[in-house]
Amino acid sequence: MKQQDVIALTERYVARTYRRYPVCFVRGRGARLWDTEGREYLDFVAGLAVVNLGHSHPRVVEAIRRQAERLLHTSNLYHIEPQARLARLLCERSFADRVFFCNSGAEANESAIKLARRYFNLKGENRYKIITMESSFHGRTFFSMTATAQEKIHTGFGPLPQGFVYVPFNDVSALESALDSQTAAVMVEPIQGEGGVRLPEEGYLQRVREICNREGILLIFDEVQTGIGRTGTLFAYEQFGVTPDIMTLAKALAGGIPIGAMLATEEVMQAFGPGTHASTFGGNHLATEVAIEVLKTIQEEGLLENCQRMGEYLKRGLEELRGLYPFIRDVRGRGLMVAMELSMDAMPVVDECLKRALLVNATQERVLRFLPPLVIEKRDVDQMLSILRNVLDSFRAG
Repeated sequence: MKQQDVIALTERYVARTYRRYPVCFVRGRGARLWDTEGREYLDFVAGLAVVNLGHSHPRVVEAIRRQAERLLHTSNLYHIEPQARLARLLCERSFADRVFFCNSGAEANESAIKLARRYFNLKGENRYKIITMESSFHGRTFFSMTATAQEKIHTGFGPLPQGFVYVPFNDVSALESALDSQTAAVMVEPIQGEGGVRLPEEGYLQRVREICNREGILLIFDEVQTGIGRTGTLFAYEQFGVTPDIMTLAKALAGGIPIGAMLATEEVMQAFGPGTHASTFGGNHLATEVAIEVLKTIQEEGLLENCQRMGEYLKRGLEELRGLYPFIRDVRGRGLMVAMELSMDAMPVVDECLKRALLVNATQERVLRFLPPLVIEKRDVDQMLSILRNVLDSFRAG
């Protein structure tokens, strides 16, 4: 089907919940995508941090084929072998003792909020409030949307569920002031993704952990975007020396197959018993078998090390550009989760990059976000920087 025909069908029949770019991709390999007209693009979005192994990684493709030939789905009324093996892998490589599987980051965060509330309910404590951070993003379901402390996400959907309190990110004093006898948990992204790749200040997450310990409340880390190697370690919390009580994952866990996971300690997860929470498709045979292969591939192909190397190389290149263009205000990030903040609207830059067959992303109006797959190579970074420099030249000239 021709590209314009796909666009016309989308406009006619699909809900208009996205501002879609006028391109339709039909094939991918590594950090490259091809549209219906055969044009090749360099991908520094990776499906919004989903395809960490790149497009159509042979091991992911083979895992899908192998499992699809055996069994796709039975429901969680029965034991699921790859689900059990994936849960073991995630627990062995993290702080957690148990895993609940679902289908997305929003669902994972929804389950984390429910677990925190039920944990204290079973203890006979009237704790139900969740403190989250301004500019956070936790999903689009009603609970996860309300946890997302961005007014633009809430507009038109009131009344929102009660029990959510917002404080500025990196502000320990504001967090302490927001605490009361009904506080159940603090929910925070170790690095804010949709908030503009905002990093915690030195010691901030450690202080949040100390406060939670002191007050007897839970610490929830939303690692939907930072998890599965994006920041150079399997989970971002490893870099900050802070262990949560609950952690959520999704995006890159199964290389593009929908999956979400909520991990917790044994003590906390005991609050979920039969009938308290469920997901029909959660942890099905296909998604969990592919996720196992993703985790094995990251380890066996040295992709965490590559993420660290290429992340530093990317940031150095962007810092060099910062020295050339006065409208570049900041370059920041960890691993291959990197941002360039501008003093102008970033969307025209994204649009111009697309015209030149480069995919980048904008968030928070003025932030360019770079999320290439973890398999990215030096030549890819060099090509991206060259295209971006030409694009930025056009804005300086304008």
